[in-house]
Amino acid sequence: MEPSTGVIARLGIAQTLAWGSTYYLPAMLATPMATDLGVSTSTVFAAFGAALIVSAVIGSYAGRMIDRSGGRSVLVATSIVFALGLTGLGFAQGAMGLFVAWLVLGVGMGAGLYEAAFATLVVLYGNRSRGAITGITLIAGLASTVGWPLSTFMEAHIGWRGACLAWAGLHLTLGLLLNASTPQRLVSEDAKQDKVVPAKRDPSSVAERDKQRFASYALAFVFAATWFISTAMAAHLPRLLQAGGATVATAVMVGALIGPAQVGARILEFGLLRKIHPLLSARIAAALHPIGALAFGLVGAPAAALFGVLHGAGNGILTIAKGTLPLVIFGPSGYGHRQGVLMVPARVAQALAPWLFGICLDAFDAKALWLSSALGVGAIVVLMAIQQVEQSVAKVV
Repeated sequence: MEPSTGVIARLGIAQTLAWGSTYYLPAMLATPMATDLGVSTSTVFAAFGAALIVSAVIGSYAGRMIDRSGGRSVLVATSIVFALGLTGLGFAQGAMGLFVAWLVLGVGMGAGLYEAAFATLVVLYGNRSRGAITGITLIAGLASTVGWPLSTFMEAHIGWRGACLAWAGLHLTLGLLLNASTPQRLVSEDAKQDKVVPAKRDPSSVAERDKQRFASYALAFVFAATWFISTAMAAHLPRLLQAGGATVATAVMVGALIGPAQVGARILEFGLLRKIHPLLSARIAAALHPIGALAFGLVGAPAAALFGVLHGAGNGILTIAKGTLPLVIFGPSGYGHRQGVLMVPARVAQALAPWLFGICLDAFDAKALWLSSALGVGAIVVLMAIQQVEQSVAKVV
């Protein structure tokens, strides 16, 4: 069965809400939160980092549940969990309440962000999910574009606590409705074929398992490296550009280019690049950040916009690759659980990135790009080493 445009649209809007009210929340509300609660801004981001660690732990369990019974019940539950966490955040009175609320949100993030949506699509559509995954990222790629101004507007008119409660209300209405309308599971001949009895063990199957094991470790590294780069740039890009000689106005302008570059690259992936293997598009995407960093390092401020566009484009395609590569390499069977496991190092890297890259930026200024570029080059090398694992109807998982 071909992916439904309605399902893609509903999941995409629900993901926009989920990302805008969690991952992109601290950027706009961390300072007023910290001031009101009597803690430092770094404490707010530490609570956010703790939520990312929790999400890493939860992800594989949520993925296994989606594999077994479909994604609707899990996504509906996360709408409630998001609402509870945001309500707790809105009523927090100190550091303890702040951390507890973010830990609850971490549970929702582990079971309700991209990985869960991707796994839901794979349960529904199997190997035909690549275009649907791209469609979701096209819509949810606007999460910061929608979330940041909306959080800022609400904070200005009803305070940061009111903003958190308003986001909670959106999860209990819009988010719950969208996720509840997602099909639980489509029973089709294609789906039945994904449940074939494993093949007998023979030397070729042993070699196949070794290939898959290598591919698992390789993808885990690639996802961790690219998530580190993405989160580090999200946290420090304006300061990084200024350290390299750009003005404040230029830094703001470049930051504004990242979102459109991501969406533009995803449109390209949906059109031209969907005809090539995801490994090739991922290799190209992983190269864009180091190329942009090299240009910025050699030319300085005049190349800041080029760096921003290349980084944004690469990040946009790599977000899709995180969903499509495990599907193409390993197949749809057990996709959700595998995706959760593969993303554990990425979530940890994501939690540590703002702190570690900030230390490098303090010590080396714009030369801190050597760290992110080295990770990008490492991702390219590892992607080059991954061989496409040929899928057969009967396979060992």
